Amino acid sequence: MADIRIDDVLDEAGWHALPLCADPGFDHRTCDFWEDRERGSKAARLAWLEAPAAPKAPAAPSPASDNPFLAVRSTEPAFNPFEASGPASFNPFLDDADDAAPNPFAPGSGGKASAVPATPDVPRKLALLTRGAGVFGSYAKVLIRDGEAAAYCQFGPLTAYPRAQRTRDLYPRLPDAPLPAVITCIATTAAARGEGLGLRLVRAVCDDLAGRGYTAVETYPEADAHPDATSAATPAFWEAAGFSRVVDDARFPVMRLELA
Repeated sequence: MADIRIDDVLDEAGWHALPLCADPGFDHRTCDFWEDRERGSKAARLAWLEAPAAPKAPAAPSPASDNPFLAVRSTEPAFNPFEASGPASFNPFLDDADDAAPNPFAPGSGGKASAVPATPDVPRKLALLTRGAGVFGSYAKVLIRDGEAAAYCQFGPLTAYPRAQRTRDLYPRLPDAPLPAVITCIATTAAARGEGLGLRLVRAVCDDLAGRGYTAVETYPEADAHPDATSAATPAFWEAAGFSRVVDDARFPVMRLELA
């Protein structure tokens, strides 16, 4: 009996557990196809596998020139006749009584909500996968079989994946209230195919999304894509997972599952 567990990708250890793609030209660890509405790519990009280098400190100013014909430049800011003389926040057209009430959803406003902290010191894909962890939860799961990653699934709110929203915009008849969660990627390693592990992982994701309050989940496969060249599986796979074809497009059908 195989030892199987399903882990959420919430940190660098989880990101390193993402399985390699069967086609070496693609890489789950560097793909931003669904996160970028226009120019996202599934390509393997080795530079993205490491955290970005720390920014260099600014160079020290060069000593003053000893050229007697070169005027000494002032370090004082130039006078701006259009700059208000009062404090930066002063607005002569705003009465004290007109001050806007604090917005609890705006960063730094004093409300309970706060912006998701930037993560410049981690690989780009890991930052994408964890940017909503404090609000939505995990965006990806990995199925581990006998200690080895065997399947990967990426999912989340529609707002996290502009490419999915762009695809969905092609079909105005799709229900837009409430918006569904989306599964953007499902992949099984070549060695683990044919054992139902991808379906098992999808079921776990759907159960998780239902627990987070979603009532439906959609996915957008490419009908004729080669299994190693697509991250969204095939319509037949989603039908086996219980999804229905709600848009029967010849190339980009929409598959949907109503969650109990």
